[in-house]
Amino acid sequence: MASPRIIKKYPNRRLYDTETSTYITLAEVKELVLGYKDFQVQDAKSGEDLTRSILLQIILEEESGGVPMFSSSMLANIIRYYGHAMQGMMGSYLERSISAFHEAQKRFQEQAQTLYGEMPKVPAEAWTQFAAPGQPIPNVMGGYLEKGAKAVIDMQEELRTQALKLFSGFPYPTVPAEEAPPRAKAAKASAKKPRARK
Repeated sequence: MASPRIIKKYPNRRLYDTETSTYITLAEVKELVLGYKDFQVQDAKSGEDLTRSILLQIILEEESGGVPMFSSSMLANIIRYYGHAMQGMMGSYLERSISAFHEAQKRFQEQAQTLYGEMPKVPAEAWTQFAAPGQPIPNVMGGYLEKGAKAVIDMQEELRTQALKLFSGFPYPTVPAEEAPPRAKAAKASAKKPRARK
């Protein structure tokens, strides 16, 4: 595999593309993302990988202007998982869900192009109305919905497995007969009583 394109970030916040030997803007880094270019942003002095922080900066700018993707409640729920025992699983679930949605959207575009040829870019507002509650969802999105449901089921199964592992080492003492609830005593006595023969 080819090594990723290296972009160096200097203390003055300028980004230097080592491939083109020019300074680039955050908007141009976004174009690399949209073009599926493999790149890595490094601190010019320490060599520390800053790719995630630059991507988060792009997301912040996108959320600040235009049509935001994340609601306040969704962001609040994501924040609540930081430091939570389920943080790793939540990240894995979101990654799988977004990947499944991306694949479904890609197939939808490919099928639409096959049927109707090159189509104009649909504005974000149109997709928002299209995805509004009550609107029909194309069959091509069925795969995403199935994968989304499977991701939830897989996460529940993983939770169950981890819970069993977590509590398997705890002894569960039996409750003495004298401490058992009255109903439990009655049920136990009824079970021991021999049945009358006809």
